[in-house]
Amino acid sequence: MANTKYIFVTGGVSSSLGKGIIAASLAKLLQARGFRATIQKLDPYINVDPGTLNPYEHGECYVTEDGAETDLDLGHYERFLNVNTSQANNVTTGRIYQSVIDKERRGEFLGKTVQVVPHITNEIKERIQILGNSGDYDIVITEIGGTVGDIESLPYIEAVRQLKWELGDDNALVIHLTLVPYLSAAGELKTKPTQHSVKTLMESGIKADILVCRTEHELSDDIRRKLAIFCNVRQEAVIQSIDAPTIYDVPNMMLKEGLDTVVLKKLALPDDTTPNLERWNQFLKRHKNPKAEVHIGLIGKYVELQDSYKSILEAFIHAGAENEVSVKVEYIHSEFINDSTIHNKISHLDGILVAPGFGERGIEGKIDAVRYARENKMPFLGICLGMQMAVIEFARNVLQLKGANSSEMDPETKHPVIDLMQEQKEITHKGGTMRLGAWECSLREKSTIHDVYGKDLIQERHRHRYEYNNEYQEQLENAGMASTGINPETGLVEVIELEDHPWFIGVQYHPEYKSTVANPHPLFVSFVKAAHLYSQENKNAKMAQK
Repeated sequence: MANTKYIFVTGGVSSSLGKGIIAASLAKLLQARGFRATIQKLDPYINVDPGTLNPYEHGECYVTEDGAETDLDLGHYERFLNVNTSQANNVTTGRIYQSVIDKERRGEFLGKTVQVVPHITNEIKERIQILGNSGDYDIVITEIGGTVGDIESLPYIEAVRQLKWELGDDNALVIHLTLVPYLSAAGELKTKPTQHSVKTLMESGIKADILVCRTEHELSDDIRRKLAIFCNVRQEAVIQSIDAPTIYDVPNMMLKEGLDTVVLKKLALPDDTTPNLERWNQFLKRHKNPKAEVHIGLIGKYVELQDSYKSILEAFIHAGAENEVSVKVEYIHSEFINDSTIHNKISHLDGILVAPGFGERGIEGKIDAVRYARENKMPFLGICLGMQMAVIEFARNVLQLKGANSSEMDPETKHPVIDLMQEQKEITHKGGTMRLGAWECSLREKSTIHDVYGKDLIQERHRHRYEYNNEYQEQLENAGMASTGINPETGLVEVIELEDHPWFIGVQYHPEYKSTVANPHPLFVSFVKAAHLYSQENKNAKMAQK
């Protein structure tokens, strides 16, 4: 009998049904029962990783502690479970094929014809079992990207079929997430799309053990029975996933539906404990019952797609709950910020976050937003490129260094206060070549950032090529922009803050990647607290004027 149990999550009928949230919610329930659970994502696209994908294509690129550029679903996994993921938790078709081709070039297949079956499917099975074979987990949940029936997903489905057979019925199961649409003209829910989806899965040799049905309306017992009969599952294994107010409600909804109980029964695991969700529900209570609200402007250039800044938005939810305030995020496209629009777009806000990004589009709008926050003493947080914009703005408008810029935006600038990292200057390939993963940062005592973390040394995740140019550090420091966080290994300035401002911090790293429900990131908690204070002071000032 295998030590590790495997759960495979497939999707049908439509994309974007929330396989990642269902997988994370199930893992949360299993973890709350005392099982060691983890989740991995198998993505069917041929890119080696999402690092070279435009955020409009695939949402944000999430970065793990070990420097893997991964799918944004891994962010959900970490936020729900409060456990770090790694390179092994995200596999793409590009990585699978790259590995198989490398093996072929080394002669490992002894002259045999290399084929999808068995070579590609064997590689997939190996990747699936890496986490299970580590001995660190009782249960590994594997989410298969895409929709059943897609050409791209076929090798993964075949690998799952083989592996399920090899492991045996008690050691592996398949959860199929599907859509039960409501036709308003007929006034009823329709089960036929789910039946066809399950049929397509069965044509590939896989029987769904559990159906999770996304729906806008409650599933009646008659509909559950119909789905059970026609899809060849037990009625208790037809799980309703009705639209939720927030993704953080889904674990409780799945608990109510008994998803974890059905899973444990099918995997022959003990079902003698009740999930301990006390801490989770405390967070939910604070999140749903705020005592105030703050308005934060998110200044970026991918604001049309909220998934581009998914980790930032979730970090605000965690920090808002911690402060018992509701954080209302306003998306402001940096291309539309200029002298004539900035007051209307920003003056009513309680704080500004200038978001990460690449390239020169929208840069001047970000710089204008930084200047507004600096001059009006409005709480400001700059992340990665946002920190770099703060340095450029200060150099231009306080140091009066005309044309100061990043060499990324203007290679000919006379004052490259942000410059290409030394080790990046000989690199021509884009994929996986940035400074990635967790790096140490030493914090200056008696600084705002030290107060935020409450310690001298931190570790945060990075994803960047350009950095603060230390040749300008003395000038910037003397003018009031303190370098309060330094990488002890490279001397790179990681954190800047203004000495004459109530809360103005820029960080080269990405704090949003490490914020979880159980451990809201202290930087976001402090920023939201500062925004709330700013809001209260503004209200008191207006009251005094009356």
